[in-house]
Amino acid sequence: MNASESISSPHPSSVVDRSPVLKWLGRVDYEPTWRAMQTLTDTRGSEARDEIWFLEHPPVFTLGMNAAREHVLAPGDIPVVQIDRGGQVTYHGPGQLVVYPLFDVRRLGIGVRQLVIALENAVIALVAEWDIVAKGKREAPGIYVDDRKLASIGLRIRRGCSYHGLAFNIAMDLEPFRRINPCGFRGLEVVDLRTLGVEADVQSVAQRLAPHLLNALELPSEASWE
Repeated sequence: MNASESISSPHPSSVVDRSPVLKWLGRVDYEPTWRAMQTLTDTRGSEARDEIWFLEHPPVFTLGMNAAREHVLAPGDIPVVQIDRGGQVTYHGPGQLVVYPLFDVRRLGIGVRQLVIALENAVIALVAEWDIVAKGKREAPGIYVDDRKLASIGLRIRRGCSYHGLAFNIAMDLEPFRRINPCGFRGLEVVDLRTLGVEADVQSVAQRLAPHLLNALELPSEASWE
């Protein structure tokens, strides 16, 4: 995970509602959603409320800014999109919960690493409710269960604000991960909640994950869904 912009000291936030807007977007195409994140980041004012988007994408491989194409082994009919987040290659597809935290991180007074840890801790806390022991790795951001990757993290910071985010495998066809070296790691095994014995759909997991994410970021718990 990389960020292309350093974070300066926070600016005053006393008059800003710190409770983010939570949005369930359903299944949406990757590129229009990416462009919408960019637009929001580039046009938001200093008092705009933060947002967290929860969604899933149709099948797509995405490559980070400095990703090596050789990690895309055999994409087949799945499109490959070069994007502006950090990290290497990953896969998005149906049955995966994607979470985009659109935060003014300067206003929150947090750094990139703190945001990564919060995303990791939210997933770790949630899966613990199903007696699953997960952990993060400093050298390879994401969430792992017995060295199998359950969720990936890749962020971009621009104008002091974050976009891109978390991809959490819920109930997927995991075969496309074998067409790449996930996150640039050859032979990395990927897992989803269904394989771990949890039967859940993407939207219900989004609703259960949101309070953990707010707690990890020390944000008000009364955030509203739209």
